[in-house]
Amino acid sequence: MSRIGKKPVPVPAGVTANVAGQLVKIKGSKGELSFEVPEDVSVAMDNGAIAVQPRSQTKRARSLWGTSRARVANLVLGVTTGFEKKLEINGVGYKAAVNGKVLKLSLGYSHDIDYPIPEGVAIVTPKPTEIVITGIDKQVVGQTAAEIRDYRGPEPYKGKGVKYAGEFIFRKEGKKK
Repeated sequence: MSRIGKKPVPVPAGVTANVAGQLVKIKGSKGELSFEVPEDVSVAMDNGAIAVQPRSQTKRARSLWGTSRARVANLVLGVTTGFEKKLEINGVGYKAAVNGKVLKLSLGYSHDIDYPIPEGVAIVTPKPTEIVITGIDKQVVGQTAAEIRDYRGPEPYKGKGVKYAGEFIFRKEGKKK
């Protein structure tokens, strides 16, 4: 029994939800999102909430039950408040700047990295060493943050690189004499 899956997803005021077969469409003040629920899970609208139930008791259906409910809840949360990821840049000369639809990163390489900002995502650099990624789709925001972090992940000796805000970097001691 999925503890997350058995809770219905409440649809707040100002948000319209439409369930047609396996397709869930949510529209709110920030935009519109949709999700195709897997065939192993049934989805229905009742009493102003979206209920997700497994069609059978197979391992796959029970696995997708909680996942599908969480994805639908993220759609509702995305169109009402949106999602945000913060990245921090550590290192001498490491910086970031937004030029139109391109994020320009200087991360210690011989060249600057131009990262094209994907659709549905807004990137802001309040400081040269800080990147704030916002959007309504949690998957796209997280994927964008992961791709930017992947250009120069934090290294364990000096902590240089791009890391998530609040991320703990396990530090190693350097070479001993």
